Amino acid sequence: MADNHKTSFQFISEPTDVNFGGKVHGGIVMKWIDQTAYTCARNWAETYCVTVYVGGIRFLKPISIGEVIKINAYVIHTGNTSIHIAVDVYSRNFSQKEFEKKTHCVIVFVSVDENGKPIPVKPWKPKSEKEIKLAEYARKLTSLREKINREMKPFFENE
Repeated sequence: MADNHKTSFQFISEPTDVNFGGKVHGGIVMKWIDQTAYTCARNWAETYCVTVYVGGIRFLKPISIGEVIKINAYVIHTGNTSIHIAVDVYSRNFSQKEFEKKTHCVIVFVSVDENGKPIPVKPWKPKSEKEIKLAEYARKLTSLREKINREMKPFFENE
């Protein structure tokens, strides 16, 4: 059986990815995250998916131009129509053997039909101890998002 709950991309950061500080621009990293996570969600759902949330993005260390980039995306939880994807971004210089973690986040997609209406996704069942902990982490993040939304609602009701 295919391991369609995981996706990994590898490529080289390019000079056009540079920011004013000479490192890879954070917006470029966010684009890579969205592309890799979308591919993972799309493979899982087997339908078109839209990004509905990106949270907890943490830039741990800068990425240099010309480094090998590795992005791992993997399903950590599914709701009725949603797919929660954890994404880890790594990089290494060509002279290094090991990748170093540079960024992490969770991104949530919703599976939609041709009219943009949410449609159910097959459930993802964690198997390993790590997957069980990640699914619990995703549920906690969902609860925190709901709490933040309730607290912020008065500030956005008239928009």
